[in-house]
Amino acid sequence: MKNFTTLFLLSLFVATNAQQKNTVKPKDVPVIELSGKPYDRGFQLGQTYKTETAALYKRWKEDLANSLQQDADSIIDDFYQNTHFQAALQKWTPDLLDEIKGLAAGSGQSYKDVYCFQLMDEFWVYANKKMHGEKHHCSGLGIAAQDGNPTYISQNLDAPNYMNGAQILIHLVAYKNHPEQYILSAAGLLALNGVNANGIGLTVNTLMDLQASDDGLPVFAMIRGILKQKNIKDALAFVQNVKHASGQNYIIGNADSVYDFEASSNKVVRYIPDPKNPKIVFHTNHAVANDDIKPWYKGRVYKDSRIRFDAIKNRLEAKNVNLNVATVETTLRSKDDANTPICRPFGANEYVFTFSSVIFTLGKNPTVQLTNGSPDQADYVLHTFNNNNKKD
Repeated sequence: MKNFTTLFLLSLFVATNAQQKNTVKPKDVPVIELSGKPYDRGFQLGQTYKTETAALYKRWKEDLANSLQQDADSIIDDFYQNTHFQAALQKWTPDLLDEIKGLAAGSGQSYKDVYCFQLMDEFWVYANKKMHGEKHHCSGLGIAAQDGNPTYISQNLDAPNYMNGAQILIHLVAYKNHPEQYILSAAGLLALNGVNANGIGLTVNTLMDLQASDDGLPVFAMIRGILKQKNIKDALAFVQNVKHASGQNYIIGNADSVYDFEASSNKVVRYIPDPKNPKIVFHTNHAVANDDIKPWYKGRVYKDSRIRFDAIKNRLEAKNVNLNVATVETTLRSKDDANTPICRPFGANEYVFTFSSVIFTLGKNPTVQLTNGSPDQADYVLHTFNNNNKKD
C-alpha cells in the first residue's frame, strides 16, 4: 500500500508538472527600435540579432535543401542569378537595398543570403515552379469603423516551423519623409506586415495561384513602400500601380475604410466579399476576383484555404455580431475545423504554424496588438506610437 501511495503521488506530481509546463505562455515578441539612415537601420538590426539571424538562416537552408532535394547554397545562387528584382527595388524602394547592405554587414551574413532571405514569397514562387505544392495558410480580415468601433486590420501570419522563436517587432523611428512604423518581422528580415503613425495598416496573404514575375517589386518591398505613404490615397495608388513580383493579397486600411486587393504580376483587382457591405473584407490563400491564374493551378479546389475562408465569413457575417476587437480576437483564435483551423499552434510534426497574430487598430492614435506564436497560447501585447514624426 505504501508503494502504491508513493507511486500515485509521484504520478500526480509528474502530471501536474507537465500540465504547468504546457500552460507556460511564451515571452512577448521583442521590440527593436531602428533609427537613422537606411544602412544604419539595417546594421542595427543585423548586429542586435546576429546570433539569431545566423541560427535562422541555417534552419532556412536546411529547409530549402530538404524541400528541393538540392544543396541550399546552389539553390540560392540559382535564384539570385536568374531573378531580376533589383531594378524594381532601385526604382521604387532604393532605401531597402541600403538596409539589406547594412543588415548583411551587421549580421556577418553574405549579401546574397540576406538579399534572398528577404524574398520569402518570391522564393516560394521559385520552388512552386518545381513542386507545384500548397503550403500557405495565412488568414486576414479588415473591418472598417462602424457602430462606435474603430477600424481593425488583423491577421494570423502563418510561417514555416523553422521560423519559430525568431519573431521580432521592428519600431522604425520617423526619418525625413518616412513616418514612424511598427513592422512585424523576424531576425534577419525587414518586413512581414505593419502599420504606420499616419494610421495606415496592411496585412498580406500569399496567393500562389496567381501569375508572378521575376522583375516586379517583391512583397517585403511592397509592404515597406505602402507603409512609408502619408495617406490612404497614396497607399492605394502604390499597391495598384507598381508591378508585383508575386501573387499576393493585400488588406489595407485607415481610420474609416478597408480595402482588399488581389495582385498578380499582370493586374491588381479589388475584392469585396459582399458588394453590399464594403466595410468588411477577409481573405485566405486562393484568388477569388483575379483571374490571372497560373496554368497548373486552373481547376484546383484549394480545400484548406476555402475552409478557413468560410470560417471567417461565417463569423463576421453572423446575425447580430458585434464587430469589435473581442470578435476579431475570437475569430483569430478559432479552430472551427479541427484539421484546418484559422489558429495553428506550433507542432513539431507540422510544416507551418501561426508565427504571430496581429491586430492593427486604426484611427487618430493607431495601435498594434500582437502575440508571440498562436493566439490560443499567447496573449496580445499592446504597442503605441510616439507620434514623433519630425524630420531628422
